[in-house]
Amino acid sequence: MQASEPNKKNSYFQAPVFAVAPMIDWTDRHCRYFHRQLTGRALLFTEMIVADAILRGNRDRLLGFDPAEHPVALQLGGSDPQKLAEAVRIAADYGYDEINLNVGCPSDRVQSGIFGACLMREPAVVAECVAAMKAVASVPVTVKCRIGVDDQDPETVLPDFVARMVAAGADAIWIHARKAWLQGLSPKENREIPPLDYDLVYRIKRANPGRFIGINGGIETLDQALQHLDVMDGVMLGRAAYHNATLLADVDHALYGEVAEAPDWNAVRDAMMEHAARHIADGGRLVHVTRHMVGLFQGFAGARRYRQILSSDAARPGAGPDVIAAAFAEVDLPAGPKTQVPEKLTA
Repeated sequence: MQASEPNKKNSYFQAPVFAVAPMIDWTDRHCRYFHRQLTGRALLFTEMIVADAILRGNRDRLLGFDPAEHPVALQLGGSDPQKLAEAVRIAADYGYDEINLNVGCPSDRVQSGIFGACLMREPAVVAECVAAMKAVASVPVTVKCRIGVDDQDPETVLPDFVARMVAAGADAIWIHARKAWLQGLSPKENREIPPLDYDLVYRIKRANPGRFIGINGGIETLDQALQHLDVMDGVMLGRAAYHNATLLADVDHALYGEVAEAPDWNAVRDAMMEHAARHIADGGRLVHVTRHMVGLFQGFAGARRYRQILSSDAARPGAGPDVIAAAFAEVDLPAGPKTQVPEKLTA
């Protein structure tokens, strides 16, 4: 296989890139819409969606998203090149900015489907998948991987894996800087117990100066993100961004140099109320939206009551967007008084 050159015209490759990691059961369209109210520049990822589900399931439900979410990447799971290529063809109509292949998830249900982190043992298969996806894609095709699994030696495995991905045409590689232990550790333990090896990922980047390489794993603050960006092209936060979403409001200034402005929390509130109203009108429930908002306002006066309202009142039958207004009204913001309560918004 011949290596392809990254598509430098695509804004994705204008480093630095800050991304919110794909997280199963968390980074759904409501989560992404919420995160986009806080940062206009971060790259957002879908949850991993299995190629077979796209081929057989409700495509609008699986792939639909609000245009406000751009830039947004679709993460696929699978190990069959033909199925993945067909999933890429189908997804093209939805307008994603990037297609990413999951080679990092360690959960049992992913292993049973022969995709995710277990594919670190099958680099030739992954390369075939990437090449098949690239052949039909009109946007960048990227890979998210681990540094190795189980008893593999990352010093040997990772350089070979990355070289194969580059040769197959991968436009970017996101590396979670931990091994995954597929036997004996839960997915949660796999995010905490295997030691981080940032230096190895740095060496991979230095060995591939013309290729976009991003780093993930154990990064909790924007200061840490900036330190990684001294070496890497991109940095990805997962649970830290989800559980403390307020930090996303500083991304555009801290990483992209935009003018520092206090967040317009009233605008965030109104956007989420309107989004929730549309979702409820379509037959959904308020809690589908608000469950992703609980991590906002950590450390602010009134945050505890904010969380209580979103966790309890939003789950009640018939709950409407006014619950969001009530929660925001409990928060004392650093720049001034509590948020103003708008006129009632109904579903």
